[in-house]
Amino acid sequence: MPVFLAAHSFRKVALSLLSVVLLTAVSGCGSVDGFSAGSAPVASAPSSNRVSAVLPLAPTVAVPTSTPVGEKAAQLRVDLGRLAARLDERQSLLTAIRSGNMENGQLYYALVAAMNARLQVGTTPGNPIVTQQWDQAQTTLDRLNEDVGRLNKLSSAVSKDAGDASYIVDATRAAFGISGALDEDHQALARLLDDSNRAQVAIDRLLSDISDDVARQSTYIANERRNLTALSVAVKNGQPIGGALSGRVQQAGLGAAPSAATPSGLSNAAGVVRPDGRRPLVVIRFDRPNVVYEQALYNAVSQALERRPDVSFDLVAVSPTRGGAGPAALAANQARRSAEQVMRSLTDMGLPPNRLALSSANSQTVDANEVQLFIR
Repeated sequence: MPVFLAAHSFRKVALSLLSVVLLTAVSGCGSVDGFSAGSAPVASAPSSNRVSAVLPLAPTVAVPTSTPVGEKAAQLRVDLGRLAARLDERQSLLTAIRSGNMENGQLYYALVAAMNARLQVGTTPGNPIVTQQWDQAQTTLDRLNEDVGRLNKLSSAVSKDAGDASYIVDATRAAFGISGALDEDHQALARLLDDSNRAQVAIDRLLSDISDDVARQSTYIANERRNLTALSVAVKNGQPIGGALSGRVQQAGLGAAPSAATPSGLSNAAGVVRPDGRRPLVVIRFDRPNVVYEQALYNAVSQALERRPDVSFDLVAVSPTRGGAGPAALAANQARRSAEQVMRSLTDMGLPPNRLALSSANSQTVDANEVQLFIR
């Protein structure tokens, strides 16, 4: 009985030791033939030489928030914006000036038409109503002339703007050569260059429009001043005489020399011959006060200019020599003043002063003072 208990105890101890050894082996290895403890089986990788393709991370690059080229482009863009704003103001001013010219021109032509209509049917010499209309027309013409001065100032301002636009274009092109620029900087410069070129085109067009307006208005005002001066003679006489003689002076082409036929309303010049053989175109006899001669004088000079636009004239103050030295000297002075009056009438009619020459003479064949007009 003691031997059986001893054997049984030995077998029990041996089983306990074997269990401990097996548990220790399993926990140390962790897996057996591809099986891991407490997990499902996993397929093993083939035995070929495969390398895992894992790329490295890209390095971090600091992108600059601004560059010298970008700052230059931004500043030039600000300058171009200011220039564009100024151009808008210039264009608005030109539009306003043109509108004012149109209104003043309409008023001027209305006044001239009213005067011509009254003169056409006949009116009293120096009619106060017509005289007031003439004064208003003169004032309106002065306003038109002031607008020409405003146009000249506007042209100077736009010329300065053209210089600023050229600077922006040149500076933009130069900025392309600066190193250290981003692609975005060059894109901004390209857009800026396009906008600057368009601004230059707009400035050139504006300068051309202003120049055309100045030339057109200056010519128009100069012609109307001569016409208005000629109209003043008509207002003084109470009857129309025609347009300014300057219009006939500027006509192109030459024709035959005018004949010496006596115009209607003036004294007969058929028997008057100068020592050089020339016959006078016009003879005005001042044998009474307030001699009316302007209309007939205008017709004669106008016909001469139509035949030969480059013609010039000699005005001769002729006085009688009878009655002694004293009366002859007095008559010579009066004849000279009459000739100066006729000369003023011709210049008022629009004949350029350099087309006239004034001289004096005396004659034993005339009974009163005369002013003789010869073609040179």
